[in-house]
Amino acid sequence: MSIFPIRHHGPGSARSLQHALTQLQPDIVLVEGPADADVVLPFLARKEMKPPVALLGYVNDDPARASFWPFAAFSPEFVAFRWAARAGAQARFMDLPAGVTLAGEREDDPDDNDDSDDLHSDPLRLLAEAAGYADFERWWETLVEARGDDFEVFAAINEAMQAVRADAPAASGREAQREAHMRQTIRAALKDGFQRIAVVCGAWHAPALDVAAFRAKDDAALLKGMPKAKVTLTWVPWTHGRLSVGSGYGAGVRSPGYYHHLFTTPSDVTERWFARAARLLREEGLEASSASVIEATRLANTLAALRGRALPGLDELNEAALSVFGWDGDLPLRLIERKLVVGEALGRVPDDTPTVPLAQDLARLQKRLRLKVQPEQTELTLDLRQDTDLARSTLFHRLKVLGVPWAQERFSSGRGTFKEAWALAWKPDFSVRLVEASRWGQTVEDAATATALDRARSAGTLADLTALLEAVRSADLGGALPTLLAALDVRAAATADVSDLLAALPPLARLARYGDVRGRSGAGDGHAGAIFGTLLTRAGVGLPLAGVGLDQAAAETLRGHVQAADSAVRLLGDPDPLAGWLGALGRLTDQGGAHPLLAGDALRRLRDAGQLDREEVARRLGLALGVAEPLEITAWLDGFLGHSGALLIHDTVLLSLLDDWLSGLSPERFQEALPLLRRVFARFDKAERRNIGETLRGARTRTRQRATPLDEERALRAVPTLLRLLGAFP
Repeated sequence: MSIFPIRHHGPGSARSLQHALTQLQPDIVLVEGPADADVVLPFLARKEMKPPVALLGYVNDDPARASFWPFAAFSPEFVAFRWAARAGAQARFMDLPAGVTLAGEREDDPDDNDDSDDLHSDPLRLLAEAAGYADFERWWETLVEARGDDFEVFAAINEAMQAVRADAPAASGREAQREAHMRQTIRAALKDGFQRIAVVCGAWHAPALDVAAFRAKDDAALLKGMPKAKVTLTWVPWTHGRLSVGSGYGAGVRSPGYYHHLFTTPSDVTERWFARAARLLREEGLEASSASVIEATRLANTLAALRGRALPGLDELNEAALSVFGWDGDLPLRLIERKLVVGEALGRVPDDTPTVPLAQDLARLQKRLRLKVQPEQTELTLDLRQDTDLARSTLFHRLKVLGVPWAQERFSSGRGTFKEAWALAWKPDFSVRLVEASRWGQTVEDAATATALDRARSAGTLADLTALLEAVRSADLGGALPTLLAALDVRAAATADVSDLLAALPPLARLARYGDVRGRSGAGDGHAGAIFGTLLTRAGVGLPLAGVGLDQAAAETLRGHVQAADSAVRLLGDPDPLAGWLGALGRLTDQGGAHPLLAGDALRRLRDAGQLDREEVARRLGLALGVAEPLEITAWLDGFLGHSGALLIHDTVLLSLLDDWLSGLSPERFQEALPLLRRVFARFDKAERRNIGETLRGARTRTRQRATPLDEERALRAVPTLLRLLGAFP
């Protein structure tokens, strides 16, 4: 038996392991990983399997309890399985089954989850640092590749790990069970008659896998009685980004894209790296010539030589790239870091890989609609008058209902209501979300319909129901409409909360206004208009009293609902609801005790709608400014002026009234009002504030010129001083 202690996702480990297996020619290869995943191992040998991929295990009756075991092209475990498939050797996983690790509350895994303990998570990196290397891979290249004697190097690492573990606490808990299960798997292989056995495991575990040093009886007792859940295991595409430390993956590496380059580039590693970097920069519109590639390569090699290294490491490559490509900023280096050092390569699994029917249906739809699945964000603009684009939009909206946000809706510029803009980016976690959503149905349409029905039954507010109605119509889920409309009728009749009534209006207005844009007709569209009118009437009746007795936070919340409702009424464009809404705003401005923020906001909306003339607005502004409390005045102004200073710029009468009020304040009241006024005016654009100031300055200058005659005697007193300053006489 030969034990090969490796570093997870280490290209040097992978290359050395490949050489060692070729020399050893084992009959069976045992690899650290869940033992119950052997049933899906044959897929790794398929040509259609393109790493990075991940082994996904989830509990059948609770898919949210899931775990991933990622593999990249440079992962030693993946290399071991691919070698076994080519050589015709047996291959098995040997770690605790996924059914055990997912059965209960999962403990920290020394290799995969606990990155706070460097000794457990990456002992080889600590050895590299102890040897004076900042880059593990450079240390490994020096230790392994230069020597060319793979067996001796692996034995040396095993010996080093024995020394490290001698000073560490003995294995206990889940770690002890894992190592016991690996030893039992090795014993089973020996019992099956295999002579040449290769054991591939994380370096930390290597000293504990000497079966002669442990009793089988003790290991069996340690494994007895462990809980086990029924699980499903399959393969899913993965990304280099999710292999990085930055993704939160405990056994992640800092530079998966660079490691892939190291492993797949047989020669001229540095030259080819900078050639890729230059190609990337040129694609992004940045300068990167062939001469720059040559200069960067020379600089990286020189830095490596000065530091006593045979080959440049990532530090030298980055420093050279910054010096040559980033002479006017660090943008080139950030692009190289994101797209090359880390990278976002997305793997691929065979089409017949076992998966839930829901995921299979989604894959069929993606293929039929010519939607490319990739980790990089891509922008897509749809024309809903086209059948293919309409089907794409429907799919995106259905996935949103299912909680699989592969496509995120974006603002679409231009005229017309037939356009939708989306940003697409696939994340590996969506595979688990599809498994979770599969309990609702076997197709995207069925699962989205069932999900919508469940959300309708559990909706907490009327606004939740109207938002769901809009989502259901956009997703073309006709099967959910009757139940949803019935729930909406019941909730609408029972709701008296003005905020809830107002918040429910925008989705109904959009649905009533644009419901037929997609070329569909449905009960939801006409029903939405009728419900909108009913809810608006009830909200208008309760609005004046709802604004009484509120604190500042509650008033700001209600103001937001009023703003959204006002936009909804104007979007609908129906004169009858608009007249009723303006009447409700008028009653709010006249309501005694209404919060001044709401009263000011309502007056502004009435003015903008042409319901009040200039003199009436000025009269009401004067009344509001006559209140004794500065806090009430500034709250009213906050509501009336909003976030734009255009009103004061174009209406000099209102500006003059406000200026006269502010100028007439006593010093004490001015100090009280100043911080509050600054908050109000700080929301205006800088140009608006400057324009208001210049308008006021001009008005005051003209007023002083008309009202204050020149006092020649006082003016003459300054003349001698000015003459001395000008040097006319000493």
